[in-house]
Amino acid sequence: MSAIHPTVSPSPSARPAAVGRRLPAVLALTVAAALVVSAFGAKDPTTWLLETVWVMVGLPLAILLRRRFPLSGLLCALLAVHALVLVVGGHYTYAEVPAGDWVRDWFGLERNPYDRFGHLMQGFVPAILVRELLVRTSPLRGSGWLAPLTVCACLAFSAVFEMLEWAAAVTGGQAADAFLATQGDVWDTQWDMFCALIGATCSLLLLSRLHDRSLTRLASAAKG
Repeated sequence: MSAIHPTVSPSPSARPAAVGRRLPAVLALTVAAALVVSAFGAKDPTTWLLETVWVMVGLPLAILLRRRFPLSGLLCALLAVHALVLVVGGHYTYAEVPAGDWVRDWFGLERNPYDRFGHLMQGFVPAILVRELLVRTSPLRGSGWLAPLTVCACLAFSAVFEMLEWAAAVTGGQAADAFLATQGDVWDTQWDMFCALIGATCSLLLLSRLHDRSLTRLASAAKG
């Protein structure tokens, strides 16, 4: 009679660790699939390219650096969400995203607010990216300068993006209107930067502690 060996199930703590290791791959595949799908039937191919080029550059870069500089689970999730926001905006153009039209109609707004949401995300997600880079590569961890410098970096990026939009308008003329998505607002540039500032500030207020825990898990996984 053969001996019966009990089946050893993974410990509860091992399951989240395994899920955490698979999360970046799942998110990367999701973003890549969404990017490909968004290219089909895009309202303005030039706008689609300009809006999604950040995804085309960022996704391969994150994959190439995944062993040398793996990102925390929280940052991976936020980057994936931001990529999907860019992909949707690129497919429809920001001024004509259906979800934004619904919100405009529900609240009686004068314009499609998806562009404003996109710029909030332009501050909200990069704030955690900048914070992670500073915590892991500089002596600013635990410093009172970490939060204000992070916000300043996000606001600087937003300003650079607005200058890129200005360059697109100068070189593309009316062909760049869909990319600019000003919708007739003469203060659109200022609103965009203000939204990025609000997004970065809210991100740090809401997610800093969660980010610290995610960084701790990342460090523990690297040691293990």
